[in-house]
Amino acid sequence: MTTHRDSQSAGHPPSNPSTLLSDEPTVELIIKARAGDSSALEALLQRCLPSLHRWAHGRLPAAARGHIDTGDLVQDAALNAIKRLDTFEPRHVGAMQAYLRQSVINRIRDEIRRVGRRPAPDALPDDVPSADTSPLELAIQTEGYERYRTALGRLRSRDRELVVARVEAQWTVAELAERFGFHTTDSARMAMTRALRRLATQMEVEGSPRPNRNAETPPS
Repeated sequence: MTTHRDSQSAGHPPSNPSTLLSDEPTVELIIKARAGDSSALEALLQRCLPSLHRWAHGRLPAAARGHIDTGDLVQDAALNAIKRLDTFEPRHVGAMQAYLRQSVINRIRDEIRRVGRRPAPDALPDDVPSADTSPLELAIQTEGYERYRTALGRLRSRDRELVVARVEAQWTVAELAERFGFHTTDSARMAMTRALRRLATQMEVEGSPRPNRNAETPPS
């Protein structure tokens, strides 16, 4: 897949060139990073760290705060997880984020043990999907990689970029509006929703029961 080749189409706002905005699936970057491609490794971190920081915010229990910065903890956890990519088998679209989040949880637990404190029973809750994530996005995140990859490849580049930015990099609608050059969050949300529905349509072509394409994406 090439990047940005269709983003200048008439009537559409241009997307901002960036490694993070690549229309290449995250699993493809993982495969390249495993083979020693340093640019793919850098792109992987650029893509995953921002949403991982957002997700981790507030999850470090009060007992451990002051001993380590959440941002440093997230980066350490991500780097340690990346080092173990050879043992990581991505089986679905959202596998990388789940893998990194588990690494963060493990790092938090290590930090709590290090400072000699016990967290409250609910201090480290299981991963709960964001209220801003639509049923359609959740269904796509749990989709098998090969079917997703094939369907994604049938989309034009701009739609692929929107899907990857939202589903894999987990950008908010406001971030999509800013990075893709939309004038309003409403226009960004509409474009994102259309791209997700086009992807769902292509997934239906693959012959598997698909999620409800009429599920609206809530505001972020």
